[in-house]
Amino acid sequence: MAALPVLYSFRRCPYAMRARLALRVSGQVCELREVVLRDKPAELRLVSAKATVPVLVDADGSVLEQSLDIMRWALTRHDPEDWLVPPLGNLDDMLALIEQIDGPFKFHLDRYKYPQRYPETGVSHREAAAAILAPLQARLSQTTHLFGSRPALADMAIAPFVRQFAHVDADWFSAQAWPELQAWLSAFEASDLLAGVMHKYPAWRAGTPGIRFG
Repeated sequence: MAALPVLYSFRRCPYAMRARLALRVSGQVCELREVVLRDKPAELRLVSAKATVPVLVDADGSVLEQSLDIMRWALTRHDPEDWLVPPLGNLDDMLALIEQIDGPFKFHLDRYKYPQRYPETGVSHREAAAAILAPLQARLSQTTHLFGSRPALADMAIAPFVRQFAHVDADWFSAQAWPELQAWLSAFEASDLLAGVMHKYPAWRAGTPGIRFG
């Protein structure tokens, strides 16, 4: 039997989450190795100097160290729900929106979620992150998803980070005048797809098989 690609992952990490979403929807089977962040396996460090999840090691030995690259790797092989071809706009448009979340939004999210690590106040970063979410609310007031009538790459790459933001203070998030954004997030959180990639697995140990995933 041919060797499977190996995915080093951490269940709650939004980057790893979106990689798993794409792998699952594409049907790309891999060996999932759940990582404990405080005790990363030597095998992960050997294939990736950054040693942060997710990391995918293809069967040919090539390594992908960025979650968005893993998503596109899976979807270029099989994209049954056309995540790379949205009803509105195109792939470049989606990548530009994702960049806003991966860059400025993630910067403020980290400082809002972990105010004890930073000298600034968490509230100011919450406000800055909220300003970045405003265009998402505007989009979703016109269509059910970020680029049209069905989920696409942008929805699945962005939703895990909005989910993390919402969970910092769920009451505050629910009180905002973002009805469509809240409904979009609720639909994502209630989806069978998300449930399917959020199973709890024991930490992988060297010399043991990983989890067949995909």
